[in-house]
Amino acid sequence: MKNHAKPPLPESAIEDEKDDRDERDDGDRYRAPALDKGLDILELLAEQRGGLTRAEITKALGRNASEIYRMLERLVARQYVMRSEAGDRYALSLKLFALAHRHPPMERLIAEALPLMQRFANDAEQSCHLTVYDRGNLLVIAQVDGPGTWGIAVRLGSRVGLVDTSSGRTLLAWQTPEQRAHMLAEHTKVKGEVTIDHAALEAACERVRETGFSRTDSQQIFGVTDVTFPVLGPSGQAMAALTCPFLKRIDEYVAPSLDEATRMLGEIVQALSMLRDEGAA
Repeated sequence: MKNHAKPPLPESAIEDEKDDRDERDDGDRYRAPALDKGLDILELLAEQRGGLTRAEITKALGRNASEIYRMLERLVARQYVMRSEAGDRYALSLKLFALAHRHPPMERLIAEALPLMQRFANDAEQSCHLTVYDRGNLLVIAQVDGPGTWGIAVRLGSRVGLVDTSSGRTLLAWQTPEQRAHMLAEHTKVKGEVTIDHAALEAACERVRETGFSRTDSQQIFGVTDVTFPVLGPSGQAMAALTCPFLKRIDEYVAPSLDEATRMLGEIVQALSMLRDEGAA
C-alpha cells in the first residue's frame, strides 16, 4: 500500500503560514466596526463630485439606514462631511484636505514645486509664490524671488485673504459649490482684506474658471498685476495656487512681457499638475 502522507513542510513555509494566520487573527482581533463604517462613508464620498443622499449612501454600502444616519450625523458634527443647502445631500468637506497640509505630502508638493518656480523666476524675471487653503484663508507655503534688482515678494508663511486676492479666487473657482460654501463659511478676514459681496465673488470666480487662470490688478499693492493658475489634483479640484505678482519695467531694460510671463507660469503649473497626477496614480 502506498503511503499518501504529505511530506513535512520546510521550516520557512511553516513560518510563512503562521505569519498569514497571525495577520488574519490580528485583523479580526482589532476590528473597529464603527470606525470602518465612518471610513467607508468617507471613501465613498471622495469619489462623488456632487455628493450623495443618505439613501444612496445606504444602498451603496449595503448598510442599515439607521446606522448610516448616526454615522453621518457624527461626521457632520466633526466637520468631515457637510450637508447641501437643501439638506438632502452629503459631500466631503475640506477638513481632510486641511489636515493633509500638516502632513508630509505637503512637503512633497513644495519639493516638486520649488525647482519649477525657480525656473519660472529665472525665465520671467519675476517672483512667484505658492498658496494653499488653510482654516479660513490662504497660507504661503513656497516663495521664490526673481533674479533682477527689482521685485516684490510675499513672505513665506504669510496668511493672505481668501476673497480679495487672485490666489483666493482661483482656489475658490476650482472647488465644488459645496466645498466653496464650506471655505467661505470658515473664512476669517486678514488685516486689510477688502470686503466683497457674495454675488460679485461668484461672478469673479466664474470668470476665472472660464478663462482658466486669473490676471487682475492687485487689490493690495498699486502697480502690480497678479497672475494666478490653479494647481489641480487628480479630481480636477485646485489643491494650490501659483501666483506671480507681475511688475512692469518702464526703463530701457527689455524684460519678458506680461503675456510672456503668463504663458510661462501656465506651462510651469501644467507640469506641476501632471506631476501631482502621476504621484496619485
